[in-house]
Amino acid sequence: MTIDFFRDYCLSRPGSTEDTPFDENTLCFRVGGKIYAIIDIYLFESVNLKCDPVEAVILREKYEGIVPGYHMNKKHWNTVYFNGSVPDKLILELVDHSYALVFNSLSKKIKTQILS
Repeated sequence: MTIDFFRDYCLSRPGSTEDTPFDENTLCFRVGGKIYAIIDIYLFESVNLKCDPVEAVILREKYEGIVPGYHMNKKHWNTVYFNGSVPDKLILELVDHSYALVFNSLSKKIKTQILS
């Protein structure tokens, strides 16, 4: 997977935006102003994704390339490595899962604005 493909995939989610709020290397993808994915633009070694806490533990046990979220709440975030130990298809499914968790936490008004 390339950073361009990953970026395009994230931005294809309804209402997705991107910014670099922390530094010029750290790219965040948001929906409704809330972050659902964080990557290092230059290294592109891993992505931090929000995850259901129970599912997060299961994924960490099953895949070597999924660990508790680096610099994040370890209960709700995973770091997923692009080193081949996690299939690209699963990474994209985890992006969708993270996006859905954040989208579903938004107010009805914001969800309606995004979908209209």
